[in-house]
Amino acid sequence: MTGAIKQGLVVLLGIHADDTVTQANLLAEKIAHLRVFSDDAGRFDRSVRDIGGACLVVSQFTLYADTRKGRRPSFTAAARPEVAGSW
Repeated sequence: MTGAIKQGLVVLLGIHADDTVTQANLLAEKIAHLRVFSDDAGRFDRSVRDIGGACLVVSQFTLYADTRKGRRPSFTAAARPEVAGSW
């Protein structure tokens, strides 16, 4: 699947096996209101909502890769695909 947005944010989202829908909702609200876009004065004072932008969210289980041992990363901390994909 291919996604595209014009002005907005690309979010690489790692979902932990213990994460809850409540936590996901709080994170989504936080991201939507981050003031990371500049206003007319050049200050970072506008959110993706303020500019009418969008978020392209990419599920990225590799963010939970554990590489402390050996040469093969472990992804046991990441949520199972059937769980992470349902959010």
